[in-house]
Amino acid sequence: MKLGLHIADFTYPSGPKGLADDLTRIAVAAEEAGLTRVSVMDHVFQIGPVGPIENDMLEAYTTLGYLAARTERVELLAWVTAVSYRDPGLLAKMVTTLDVLSKGRAMLGIGAAWNEEESRGLGLFFPSTKERFERLEETLQICLQMWSAEEGPYRGEHYTLERTMNVPQSLQRPHPPILIGGGGEKKTLRMVARYADACNLFDGPDLPHKLDVLRRHCDDLGRDYAEIEKTVMGGALAQDPKTAVAHLEELATLGIQEYHGLVPNVSEIEPLRVLGTEVVPAVAAL
Repeated sequence: MKLGLHIADFTYPSGPKGLADDLTRIAVAAEEAGLTRVSVMDHVFQIGPVGPIENDMLEAYTTLGYLAARTERVELLAWVTAVSYRDPGLLAKMVTTLDVLSKGRAMLGIGAAWNEEESRGLGLFFPSTKERFERLEETLQICLQMWSAEEGPYRGEHYTLERTMNVPQSLQRPHPPILIGGGGEKKTLRMVARYADACNLFDGPDLPHKLDVLRRHCDDLGRDYAEIEKTVMGGALAQDPKTAVAHLEELATLGIQEYHGLVPNVSEIEPLRVLGTEVVPAVAAL
């Protein structure tokens, strides 16, 4: 099992003046600890479960570009990109740029978006839930077309692109891995089965059921369920090492291949070192 670090809190004791150095130390320490992915949230206001909305928040893709220059091995992604915040042609170009400049370490993490408060606050486009899911599917189609040899037009209900040229192409071929976040059983998991290389589900008692739903969608669409990487977001990395390892072992029996989460007091670095010595080796063979 692989482990990934989700950076969702940018309010550190050193403040904004020290934020660049703090992020460098965190990302490098995560890489040295053996974590395989580093992600940031795609939000412009802080979200309630993490802290007050007035707390520091950085734009996701600018931050990922910075982290690409500070790291060498970890995969980098937004967990997950809000589909309505960027037009899909530009999004595909941004992820491609991240992939090229990181030497092939970018992923596209994407979802239907949910934070209406921040969208209204900064005047970001935020249509109805139905429309956001329609735009999510078209965005996936556009990204896949831009990462292919097809440079022709794309005409959907919501997006029209006259020429889907993408030069330079991504280093990862046929394209950077696509992760779709969310556990919606009718729409999201069906899109995972149709388009994604990885799913992301929340750690909880309904996890076996969500995996069963995904398997049924794969069967319906003729997709090999085993092709999809099963990832989980949760709080296990905040637990003491023995408890964390025991829980990760349970998840491995369900077929979970990567666990992604926040690490409390991550700017102190020592929690990442503990993960690297006591958790990463224990779960590497799962």
